[in-house]
Amino acid sequence: MPTVRVLTYNVRSLRDDTDALTRVVRGCRADVACLQEVPRFMLWRTRRRRLARRCDLTVAAGGRAAGLAVLAGPAMRVLHREFHPLSRAPRLHRRGLTLAVAEVEGRRLIAASTHLDLADAPRLAHAAEILELLDRARHRYAAPVVLTGDINEEPGGAAWTLLSRTFQDAYAVAPSGAGETYSARRPRQRIDALFADPELEIIGCGVPSEPSLSPDYPLASDHRPVLATLSVRR
Repeated sequence: MPTVRVLTYNVRSLRDDTDALTRVVRGCRADVACLQEVPRFMLWRTRRRRLARRCDLTVAAGGRAAGLAVLAGPAMRVLHREFHPLSRAPRLHRRGLTLAVAEVEGRRLIAASTHLDLADAPRLAHAAEILELLDRARHRYAAPVVLTGDINEEPGGAAWTLLSRTFQDAYAVAPSGAGETYSARRPRQRIDALFADPELEIIGCGVPSEPSLSPDYPLASDHRPVLATLSVRR
């Protein structure tokens, strides 16, 4: 069974040290990098492509409105991509879901990225919308799903609990390294997550603990990355 390294990372619109960010992403050696808060204003396409190129990845999917992107490595053959705006919440940022359908060693995987709201009610409503969208994608493409994102709440919250009823919370199943992701300087909250379909085997998940990466975390973004190694069953 092929294994896939999936990264989720809130990159704070590249407002920090992009050299440090590049070192972190490259150091994670991800096959798929699901990003939140990617650039969405001036030269946003160019800046996303430049980041992907510096990390030896390509842009597989994304959406400007919600600041989301999925980047893919050379082992992944991208077959389809989708972007879905989520329902509007008055006076709040537009939220969305982007996904890429990719094939590795003849097996398909849907990698999705989202960034949920700080407000409780929209966050829960959007989590329910995401479950419906991913269920359709799962059947349309006949592939298992890994959902990643900045959830903006910790385990036990309403949206997190709703998502974990359908998906495995990868860190809870197979913790590897630390779980807390925010803030990058003093991580005390686990608000960034990977959720995997039950048919995906989770080999390990957590904040990468390599000594070469840790010094760059507070320089690269206000979040720490989360990396999971998954086995894609037939």
